[in-house]
Amino acid sequence: MCHLFAHQPQRDYESQTRSLRLGGHCTSIRLELAFWDTLEEIAAKEGMSLAKFLTTLHNEVLDHHGQVNNFASLLRCSCLIYRSKSAAAPEVGGERAAMLDAAE
Repeated sequence: MCHLFAHQPQRDYESQTRSLRLGGHCTSIRLELAFWDTLEEIAAKEGMSLAKFLTTLHNEVLDHHGQVNNFASLLRCSCLIYRSKSAAAPEVGGERAAMLDAAE
């Protein structure tokens, strides 16, 4: 079992800090490259740039909860949810069906 985890590409768990503007404030977020790759994939599927997707997500969390306690952790969990839903989606036309309906 550890073989599966130990032999993953080191690039995936290297971290990278990116600067962006959220809610009119400059901030930086440090995530592992595997998470950045997943967020870029999600943004592309939503037809947005990564910056626009992160801003939209941040604003939706603010609207729903009134505050964002740990945005980096929220992003990691969002990636896990996205990957688990993608893995569970039925095959449609040779591709996985999108499972990112906010109503679910």
